[in-house]
Amino acid sequence: MKKKINLQLVRIAILAVVATVIGITTVYYGMFQRQVRNDLKISANLLKDIHYFESEDIQTDDIDITTDMKEFRVTWIGADGTVLYDNDASGLSNHKDRPEIQEAFSEGEGESVRRSDTMQKNTFYYAVLLENGTVLRVSTNAESFWAVLVSSAPLILSILLVILVVCIVISHMLTGQLIKPIEHMAEHMEEPILETPYKELVPFANTIRKQHADVLSAAKARQDFTANVSHELKTPLTAISGYAELMESGMTDANQNAHFAIEIRKNADRLLSVINDIIRLSELDRSGSEPAFELLDLNELVRECIDALQVSAGKGNIALHYEGQSCQVRGNMDMLRELVENLTQNAIRYNNDGGSVWIQVIASEEPVLIVKDNGIGIPAVEQSRVFERFYRVDKSRSKATGGTGLGLAIVKHIVEIHNAKLTLDSAPNVGTTIRIQF
Repeated sequence: MKKKINLQLVRIAILAVVATVIGITTVYYGMFQRQVRNDLKISANLLKDIHYFESEDIQTDDIDITTDMKEFRVTWIGADGTVLYDNDASGLSNHKDRPEIQEAFSEGEGESVRRSDTMQKNTFYYAVLLENGTVLRVSTNAESFWAVLVSSAPLILSILLVILVVCIVISHMLTGQLIKPIEHMAEHMEEPILETPYKELVPFANTIRKQHADVLSAAKARQDFTANVSHELKTPLTAISGYAELMESGMTDANQNAHFAIEIRKNADRLLSVINDIIRLSELDRSGSEPAFELLDLNELVRECIDALQVSAGKGNIALHYEGQSCQVRGNMDMLRELVENLTQNAIRYNNDGGSVWIQVIASEEPVLIVKDNGIGIPAVEQSRVFERFYRVDKSRSKATGGTGLGLAIVKHIVEIHNAKLTLDSAPNVGTTIRIQF
């Protein structure tokens, strides 16, 4: 960043110097041209006013103005364009075709500028019509614009070099002053009360702080998740290993072996459930490709799920009640089925013997799914954590009924993927109501 700023400042300095030199040279060269023309006009009119070239008895061989007009070339042209006198050359051709001469004959005075590419000079001409019908022309040579510019190149380059050195030094000082507060802020980004050096950086700093906090939170969640996974897998594996060792020792009878086999199967099923839910969560976490969405009937999908869960509810002596209206939602069928099943299984699992679960689909502009039970409920202090991975309100009941603690975490992911809104209303010994608005 510092290097880019320094280079930009150097480029700006070079551009400014070059533009200034060209601009000033252009302005002053224009002033110089006007001054040359004015001097020529004054000299020509002075010669006209003294009537030096209008005497009747003047002899061209006797004319001598070299002493008085050293800087100018004076040419006297007759009415037919013949050169009568020139203080710098002799034997000149007819000048009637020259533009300044033609203009003098027609307008009384004329001027022009002709460039000499070989000498890199401009010749300025001014001609005036005399009373005797002849034309007096005064001219002088001057450096061209580019010749002036080239001649001043060494001075310009010297000035440019000095300015560049000054700009480099100043740019280093400025970039150091500009970047130092930003570097300090970057080194202490975790400090929430750190003042942002520039108001333009406030949105950027807030975004970085939020991302930093999110990264730390994600790292902690990942660490907690790893610890929880280890614990959840270790418990059933320990039980399976213990029962297997007892059976292997030969110290148990047939009845005990049958009991141990049942326990091994239960723990194996629990282990498989945990692994399946972990795999499912990992799949939902990967957001590399969006799931396939389609228009589907939410009422029909929920009814199919309820029919499939009737057996599970019957085992716990739980009554399932469903009321729904046909409505279209755009979503992924497998995910929505998983969402309904997890919510309903949770309502069954954390219910009382002989309890009820009510599932309702409300058709509106934004369809709503409601799952309500009259079970054990959730204390207010724990309601914000029930969607965390492996969090259980009643750990003993969850393990006894085969819960992995990941069901509501999966539900939360699916709701987020579908841009839906989830609300929870619960009270201990009253029940829980979960409302999802699509």
